[in-house]
Amino acid sequence: MITRDRTDEETIITPIRKTLTATAAAGALLVGSAACGTVEQLSAGSKLDQAFEKLAKEKSLSFELDLDTDPRTLKALDALSDPEPGEELTDEVAALLSDVKFSVTVQSKKPIAESGEKDYVGMALKISNKDGDLTEYRVVGDYTYLRSDVNTLSKAMGFPLPSVEDLPPEADGLKKVLAGEWVKIDTKEMAKTSAEMGAEPGAEPEPEPTLDAKTQKRLLEALRGTIAREVDFKTADDKDGSEHITATAPFRTLITKFLGEIRPLAKRLPPGVELPTDKDLKGAPNAKVTADFTLRKGELTQVSVDLAKLAENAKVKKLGLVVRMSEGRTPKAPSGATELNMDEILGGFGAAMMDAEGFPEGEEGFFEEAA
Repeated sequence: MITRDRTDEETIITPIRKTLTATAAAGALLVGSAACGTVEQLSAGSKLDQAFEKLAKEKSLSFELDLDTDPRTLKALDALSDPEPGEELTDEVAALLSDVKFSVTVQSKKPIAESGEKDYVGMALKISNKDGDLTEYRVVGDYTYLRSDVNTLSKAMGFPLPSVEDLPPEADGLKKVLAGEWVKIDTKEMAKTSAEMGAEPGAEPEPEPTLDAKTQKRLLEALRGTIAREVDFKTADDKDGSEHITATAPFRTLITKFLGEIRPLAKRLPPGVELPTDKDLKGAPNAKVTADFTLRKGELTQVSVDLAKLAENAKVKKLGLVVRMSEGRTPKAPSGATELNMDEILGGFGAAMMDAEGFPEGEEGFFEEAA
């Protein structure tokens, strides 16, 4: 089995995680507020509730997520987290993150609100920027389909990749990967291999964490109650006929109250999920965060959240999250995809990258054989 030295990977992943944590937390709470039946808050909450009910009845949802920021803000935000030497967000990664857009589609056999993991029959994710598509991922039937602009990604992230000439003759499929063409992998095989790589030698792969329907319902009820007490709603009409509804709440108060509501459910949560304590949350910013919902003819078309105040730093000037809804699409399998197996992926890239000639000086140990 092949293992990877995680130094370079963590250099990229750690600052990205730090940068997006506040975005994800605040966005999830404020965007989710409208989906929790806040009819008590008069017409604004009622309209949002109805808009989200419409979405919940759909069997296919498509949306685009955009991190509305700039490289300078991302680097300033990363600096606030006091990264270890060598883990600072690079100019290249900051530029890449500030410009990317995520396009997502999910399709289920049932309405989204009633769907469990086994009900989803299609999923697609595309990451792009102003220059084109960076990577695309689709799950259709038994296969996961992938294609990437690996050259652009490797240059931006400082991750060395082998050239086509470095690959062994039998690695034709990996040559397709480097050329940016579609490849496909058996989804179950990929999940099994990923689990095995993260486990101790000889250990059985752990099942995917799940949340039972009863616990999901209680979590939503807890969120509904918190939102009803802590979030203020306002509404306004726009000149183009759309309607804007804003939801505002102090971040630390909102998340502290919500976590207090769900602590009795902690034992029901999937393994590995640990709730932060009230002490952990004392340092969280309590600035008011506002989510702006745009409705047209009663349907939700866009959600934007301004998160700059959460940084509590004058250098963080532009930090927002924008979600744009579109008509649900059906993910389709791309034609002409080359099938790969996990042994070919690990063996092909590992063999090529263990060749000292394929590395800058000092990187020969990037891949190593594990017993």
